Amino acid sequence: MTTSQRSDRDQDSATRTRRASRFAVTTAYAAQALGYAVLVTSLPALEKRQHIDDQTVSLIMLGVAVVAALGSVLADLISVRWGSRAALATGLIIEAAILPVVAFQTPLAVFIGALAIYGLGLGCVDAASSMQGVLVQRSYGRPLMGGFFAGYTAAAIVGALLVSGVAASAAGAGVAITVAAVVFLAVALVGMRLFARDVPVDEALPKAERGKLPRAGIWAFGLVILAVFVVDSSVSTWGTVYLQNNLKTLAWIAPLGYAAYQVCILITRLVTDRLMPRIGRVRLVLIATLVSAVGCFLVALLPFEIAAIVGFALAGVATGVLVPVTFGAAGELDPAHSDQIIARVNIFNYAGVIVGAVLLGLLSGGPNLGFGFLIPAVVLLAVLFVLRWFRTRPASPAAADTASVTR
Repeated sequence: MTTSQRSDRDQDSATRTRRASRFAVTTAYAAQALGYAVLVTSLPALEKRQHIDDQTVSLIMLGVAVVAALGSVLADLISVRWGSRAALATGLIIEAAILPVVAFQTPLAVFIGALAIYGLGLGCVDAASSMQGVLVQRSYGRPLMGGFFAGYTAAAIVGALLVSGVAASAAGAGVAITVAAVVFLAVALVGMRLFARDVPVDEALPKAERGKLPRAGIWAFGLVILAVFVVDSSVSTWGTVYLQNNLKTLAWIAPLGYAAYQVCILITRLVTDRLMPRIGRVRLVLIATLVSAVGCFLVALLPFEIAAIVGFALAGVATGVLVPVTFGAAGELDPAHSDQIIARVNIFNYAGVIVGAVLLGLLSGGPNLGFGFLIPAVVLLAVLFVLRWFRTRPASPAAADTASVTR
């Protein structure tokens, strides 16, 4: 075999490896979304089965968000020692193992404990899937994060439809949740072989350099993720409530606000990877931020059905664009520490969920819920103060070699 033939064979092998890793990471994003969508849309049936009220469910899910932040820390610890593929497989296995406990009748204490453990896996997978996404994107040398998150959004819609089809009762919800657990396990088993393999920080860097993280950049990108998930939790938790209870919208129209929001997220995620090279990352973030802020202002200031639905749709632009772009940019801060950086930025996700749900929840019982959507609008505008962090930063050769994707 000539040197040229050997080079072609190695190049073909590397291409197949990249494609396999991209497919595996996409399935991990999809599995995560499917499982979460199945769980949250099954909550009414689980509430009846466990004989608990709305307030108790809200407190439990708030606890899940808090524990999920610890899951992000777990992903950081595992990735530092064994790499992000191990962190992602661990999180998926945790979710696969615990969801069957949630699926079927158990004492309330066991049910709550199972959801807490699920939250640990949730946070671990959220962080580790973005770590893997950044690695695969780096190996391709072009934007891919929008596509990964588009797979997430599409799978969330499938999960909701699955529950709609089978979960009219607690038994149906149990079946749907069990299906999600099987999917988690399958993706974990396949992913152990196909996920991108990175060099753990413990092996890649001298001990003195392992804790040197770009903290200013972490806080800047963390602020963006916080703002996005304030928007997301505000629309997801209170959008339908606002349309139905405050604007007295017909019951079949009220969910259209959330539907428009999700459709806009999916569309923008499908086009983000193509738009970014054409108009630039800073300009893309600027446009998405301003469009979504306008959407939130529409909801807050124009108390009409059509304005609310259009406003919720526009709010989805920031969620669709800023999440993949921010995690991709965070991974460029310091490629040798990208796993640790992403794990820390991911923690702001859950802070945003809590802030959005709680702050608007304080207004949900009165006529001021609409004005409450000024909160996500103002928080979004804070993103304008950190736009400079989205400028492309070419990685140094040494850093890129240290964080390379291998198999």
